[in-house]
Amino acid sequence: MQKDSTLLDLSCLPCQTLKGVGKSIADRLNRLGIQSIQDILFHLPLRYQDRTHIYPISQAKLGEHVVIEGHIKTVSMPKEGRTRLLCCLEDLTGSIHLRFFYINASQKQTLKPGNKLRCFGEVRFGRYGLELVHPEYRVATQNSLNPVDNHLTPIYPTTEGLSQIAWRKLTNQALDLLMSGAVLQDIIPLSILQTFKFSTLKEAVQYVHRPPPDAPIKVLMDGEHISQKRLAFEELLAHRLSLLHLKRVSQQHRSAYALPISPALTNQFIECLPFQLTAAQKKVAEDIYRDMSQSSPMLRLVQGDVGSGKTVVAALAILQAVGQAYQAAVLAPTELLVEQHAQTFKKWFEPLNIKLVVLTGQLTASQRKEILKDIVCGEAQVILGTHAIFQKNVEFANLALIVIDEQHRFGVEQRAQLREKGLHKEKYPHQLIMTATPIPRTLAMSVYADLDCSIIDELPPGRTPVLTRVIPNTRREDVLARIKAACHLGRQAYWVCTLIEESDVLQCQAAEITAQQLITALPELKIGLIHGRMKPREKEHIMSAFKNGELHLLVATTVIEVGVDVPNASLMIIENAERLGLAQLHQLRGRVGRGSIDSHCLLMYQSPLSRFAKARLEVMRETTDGFKIAECDLKIRGPGEVLGTKQTGEVGMRIAHLVRDSDALPAVQEAAEILQQHHQELIPQLIKRWLGNNERFGSV
Repeated sequence: MQKDSTLLDLSCLPCQTLKGVGKSIADRLNRLGIQSIQDILFHLPLRYQDRTHIYPISQAKLGEHVVIEGHIKTVSMPKEGRTRLLCCLEDLTGSIHLRFFYINASQKQTLKPGNKLRCFGEVRFGRYGLELVHPEYRVATQNSLNPVDNHLTPIYPTTEGLSQIAWRKLTNQALDLLMSGAVLQDIIPLSILQTFKFSTLKEAVQYVHRPPPDAPIKVLMDGEHISQKRLAFEELLAHRLSLLHLKRVSQQHRSAYALPISPALTNQFIECLPFQLTAAQKKVAEDIYRDMSQSSPMLRLVQGDVGSGKTVVAALAILQAVGQAYQAAVLAPTELLVEQHAQTFKKWFEPLNIKLVVLTGQLTASQRKEILKDIVCGEAQVILGTHAIFQKNVEFANLALIVIDEQHRFGVEQRAQLREKGLHKEKYPHQLIMTATPIPRTLAMSVYADLDCSIIDELPPGRTPVLTRVIPNTRREDVLARIKAACHLGRQAYWVCTLIEESDVLQCQAAEITAQQLITALPELKIGLIHGRMKPREKEHIMSAFKNGELHLLVATTVIEVGVDVPNASLMIIENAERLGLAQLHQLRGRVGRGSIDSHCLLMYQSPLSRFAKARLEVMRETTDGFKIAECDLKIRGPGEVLGTKQTGEVGMRIAHLVRDSDALPAVQEAAEILQQHHQELIPQLIKRWLGNNERFGSV
């Protein structure tokens, strides 16, 4: 280790500078994304142990982690069982056993009667009373031991080949450098730190790695100590500034076609609708109109709960592009949803003489050739499709708007790819991103800071809340009776089959078996089946029959999660509901309650339920509010799961936790504004420290 630390910048100093770090250890650290000594200091403990005082053996309690000290009274090597060595350790107050399931040659030499040991471990109950299994221990040399630790002992997240002892040696060296004058730059101005009552970076790092003996261990374990909050605050600030920077770059350096409204076309469309727009829909439409009339590309996220009417808002945006003789593309994640959108848009657009084409992977070569020709020459005004729209041979004449439905199903790269496809005469298309999976405010503020956000927070009139019940699979007969009763009243029902396995084949087989069982059990009902492996025409035929009331019951996989709209369906049964996440359950439940009739959702579960599954079903029973459900989902699963790695490219937080640290977000917003206004030169340094060159959404 270099001696003169006064001029050392820990962000540039490689880990190999530290004693004991050769190529092998450096490779292991690299696996954890750790390359510099600054990275080591930002690799924080997961939890802490109190090794700051020695317990008399008689005071060691079951389940506690303790430091004890004593002499080895006896040593035995049992011939039966897995135990290889059993020591009895005693002090003046009592005795306890130390059990080892594997030992090496040096342990055989040190673990001998009469030797003095200091041990640390969890107190358990064994065959001979209280014991420690494979405790950490030190042997006294010349009847003396080092003093006990003067700080709580950190336990670090690690990888194979890096023990906790190795981590403590690494962090000791890194902290020694820091305390002797090496530079860990405080990028955030002191005025901001004082405003929010934060310590310096150096003080926070020292405290978090080596908390004093009287530190509040539970507060630290929960990540709620002010020193931990200080570090999380800086990381959240860097992420927010990164996204705001990308948004500014997009607005300043990319231009788009300015698309004023065509009042005649828009008014004709609205007058033909069989319903009135809600106030929320009008407000969001105004946001979109304003964005698309600018010469910088719109990047707007529209959130709306299931059934809030996002599709008609998207249609108004499409008319704004088409009305100025440009093309619009609508991207949906599944062919079933593409087909549903196609039916809706055709019904709305054909009376206006707007040509719509559908591009999916199921077209014949001749159909595809004809459609591609219509797209490239501009005859096709609205192009609707799955990821097939991304393919190289798809060329647009003048794409001015991209509508992305169910945005969390598409990766960052896919969205960027489509935007680049739309580049025409140095003009980028506007982007309207829609989701019926509400994004918690916590995530929206942190992960979507580069998007303008609109919320449709009002359901169309006439919608009835769906009553939800949670029932065990053993009450299947009661469920069949509910279906009979509903269908005899002229209503319709869904039965959704779920499987743990991520296999289309198995999902479809399960649905086919269930459909056969229900046909046998309910011979008087007409029952249809739909799943992801059916051909588009088959699916379309079944869905049309269900929509037209020709089928009483539709058995389906989760393929019907989004987009299906049958107002007469009033009963939803989800089998093995404990296997699905909250967002998916909420989406499926949203297939009923789309008319004015009372609707019900039955969540059937298989016992025993895990703690998380029980929590999810409880949330579903208590509320139909998508935003409340999204917040609960975030608490149960965490941000990476809620967003999906496809969407985020990983949330990528090293220290901050978007749920735990959500209370810091208003301060993060305020600090970001101060830095943008008064300290712009510091922003690149913060972004580099926490994101390196990986600015998220850089190409979106």
